[in-house]
Amino acid sequence: MTTVTVKEKGGKGRISPLTIVYSGMFAALMMIGANITAFVPFLVIGGVPITLQTFFAILAGLLLGSRLGAMAMTVYLFIGLVGAPVFSKFGGGFGYIVNPTFGFVVSFILTAYIAGKIVEKNGKLQGYIFAALVGMIVNYLFGTNWMYFAYKFWAAAPDAFTYKIAWLWMIPPLPKDILLSVLAGMFGHRMYKVLKVRRG
Repeated sequence: MTTVTVKEKGGKGRISPLTIVYSGMFAALMMIGANITAFVPFLVIGGVPITLQTFFAILAGLLLGSRLGAMAMTVYLFIGLVGAPVFSKFGGGFGYIVNPTFGFVVSFILTAYIAGKIVEKNGKLQGYIFAALVGMIVNYLFGTNWMYFAYKFWAAAPDAFTYKIAWLWMIPPLPKDILLSVLAGMFGHRMYKVLKVRRG
């Protein structure tokens, strides 16, 4: 049975090579989840692609913990910014910062960190599901607000575009993300036991 040793208290402790591999694996999963729409293009609604990124970001926090989960998401972010086509619709490069949906990419770091923090304090199944749902809410709040201000200030939104419309765009992917967040919580709780991840 595989054992992943991760010491989290106070940010101290040595990170095992296997832990680094797991962090890289989640960065890779984010790249795959970001481009599901390449195969099913109708999953782009109102300019917002419906992806599996939120699911993987949450799972990173649940399994790796707050610090390493956030690190995996940061690795993903920088891989995209240096030019690799790993963002949604195979986007990449420093210019992606002005993309209205870039806020969702940034939010994945917070999503993983907060979800990880919650399960570090509550390792029960209910705690995992709660952490996953909170992580999803953080993703929506940060990403949607970023998108709204992006469209208003530099992305040339139509005059009729409002804050309400920005949130209405988020309704189609919401049921999917709620369901996947609950599944991430259940799966994360199970995998934590199987892999024997030790955070502190």
